[in-house]
Amino acid sequence: MKRRLILAGTAGVAALAAGAMLTARAVGGMAEYVAEAAAQRRAVPVPPAMLDLIRHATLAANGHNAQPWQFRPREDGVDILPDLTRRTPVVDPDDHHLFISLGCAAENFAQASGATSRPGRIGFDPAAGGVVTFRAGDAPPATPALFAAIAQRQSTRTEYDGRPVSVAMLATLTSAAAVPGVRLVLLTDRPRIDRVRDLVVAGNSAQMADPAFMRELTSWLRFNPRAALVQADGLFSGASGRSPVPSWLGPLLFRGFASATSENDAYARHIRSSAGIAVFLAQQEDHEHWVRVGRACQRFALQATALGLKHAHINQPVEVAALRPALAEIVGLRGRRPDIVMRFGNGPTLPYAMRRPVQSVVVA
Repeated sequence: MKRRLILAGTAGVAALAAGAMLTARAVGGMAEYVAEAAAQRRAVPVPPAMLDLIRHATLAANGHNAQPWQFRPREDGVDILPDLTRRTPVVDPDDHHLFISLGCAAENFAQASGATSRPGRIGFDPAAGGVVTFRAGDAPPATPALFAAIAQRQSTRTEYDGRPVSVAMLATLTSAAAVPGVRLVLLTDRPRIDRVRDLVVAGNSAQMADPAFMRELTSWLRFNPRAALVQADGLFSGASGRSPVPSWLGPLLFRGFASATSENDAYARHIRSSAGIAVFLAQQEDHEHWVRVGRACQRFALQATALGLKHAHINQPVEVAALRPALAEIVGLRGRRPDIVMRFGNGPTLPYAMRRPVQSVVVA
């Protein structure tokens, strides 16, 4: 009897060990993930190759990390085209976030090119669905601090330490984000921050109650390092401090345990720990001005990074159309459509998001 129990116990331990090994292989390891993320953020050589400039451009912020862009190199610069196969039509039905993402990428490209080879100007061509252009030529020089921050910038979705940001830093952030046609409003007083928090919670509740939104969001979640490496896009759970699980199990756990209450509590804590909130509003509601918003919020994010600050997007009051008027009223611009909402403050560095290989986003 004793021998059988020992054998059974040994078999059980072996089964557990085998299961653990299978799970480890299924989810992959962070060491490989971190190494690849670092390689994607390696320095741009001087003089740079076009692919190095594009690689830096792809490190820009973008919704769901869908990376909805294509790059068409030219002798005098580059065209940045929308990749409509990577739309997120539920959360972004009018491609508002998509064109903002193109503006973010264009700003990165301009900073990288201007700092290492040729300065130039960003433009917009409404033909063919809207193309963002960068043409080398007479232009102001790039800002070294913004260029240096490209590889370190990330959307840091966790609690910050609650420390305020100095008036001088706020002025530097405002100056960096100055783009014609875009208004930036900074909120640092607690009453208005709390009102924005309430809109974020209301928006998140509405989104999580929408089955179509939840299906789309789940399709962009990457629940472990292996999936994030293989697909090279989407929202990696580890970048938000969550433990890895196998890809087949992740969606089941997310649908079964993620609730509006728990997510709202997290958003409330995150906002409470932030030093302030930045709201960007375009003068007009069109693709060109959304690209300008992208440039402004990318410049803000890069300058925040250069100052040692973190930031994260909290766009629910923009994405849920019914909440936009209330947000516009909070920032004192009734009748305008808010475009981007970001919180900022002092916080930790989390794992960086993955990007697709540069060759996969270049077109002839």
